[in-house]
Amino acid sequence: MGKIISFHKLSEAQIKLINRAAPDLELIIAEASPDSWQAHLADTEVLIGWNDLAAEQLLQQGTKLRWIQNWGAGVNHLPCELLAERGIMLTNASGVHAFPIAETIFAMMLSFTRKLDTSIRLQIQREWKPETPDEIHGKTICIIGVGAIGKETAKIAKAFGMTVCGVTYSGKPLPDVDKIVDRSCLEEALSVGDFIVNTLPLTDETRHMIGEKEFAAMKPTAMYINIGRGQTTDEKALIAALQSGKLAGAGLDVFELEPLPVDSPLWGMDNVIVSPHHSGSTVRYEERAVDIFIRNLQDFIANREPTVNRVDLAKQY
Repeated sequence: MGKIISFHKLSEAQIKLINRAAPDLELIIAEASPDSWQAHLADTEVLIGWNDLAAEQLLQQGTKLRWIQNWGAGVNHLPCELLAERGIMLTNASGVHAFPIAETIFAMMLSFTRKLDTSIRLQIQREWKPETPDEIHGKTICIIGVGAIGKETAKIAKAFGMTVCGVTYSGKPLPDVDKIVDRSCLEEALSVGDFIVNTLPLTDETRHMIGEKEFAAMKPTAMYINIGRGQTTDEKALIAALQSGKLAGAGLDVFELEPLPVDSPLWGMDNVIVSPHHSGSTVRYEERAVDIFIRNLQDFIANREPTVNRVDLAKQY
């Protein structure tokens, strides 16, 4: 009997759903000790999540592994080139994060415009200093990477009466996006944004895609929000732009080095909101990830290739 090994804990209800969908595959829930799963590797056809030790064996030639379901959206930590060589399919959990991350984006935007970040700091100091906040209604949001998260962000932005500009690989029109351009027009798009939202995955192409030149193209009143991957931004250039006043502020959930080092200047900047890479977290995460897996599993057991969130191994997303 073929096997599925999960390196993520699943509830009893989720285990039953998987067993019902694939009665001919044995589900193994991996524990911390390799003794709980090593003996099953020879028969493993499907992997849920990732484990370096298990991968060393499963990615050898001649194994039965055919499909990996990544539990997150980013796959930059996986050996995509080797997976392609071995003919192993990869799917991810893209879409699970759309609601919580879009809410985080707007939480940061509203905190800046309504001066809630300042109010919280003043509350800690027991100081009463009324200010005149701004609004996001009528502002322009530039979304770099309009996938599931970007689309949900654009939809919410329209409810606030915002103008939405999108930057995508193809530049093809999308719902709720007023103007969309390809990456060759990135600086032009950045120049009109009051809020710049980076949702990019990390690939060879996107590494340090936002750097000194891109920050120089932004309005000095713009707010930069990064909830994609920290390495897509040149952090030194970001800090320099914030310190020089070339950029008004930043809401950051991801960083080049995580955890963010205690000596990073970002911690002490009044115009920066730091969150510990948890914008995609939600109490409903497992439920949504399992739903994606079940839909792909139904294809897999019917001898069809999984199609939900299929990762292009050459593009790494």
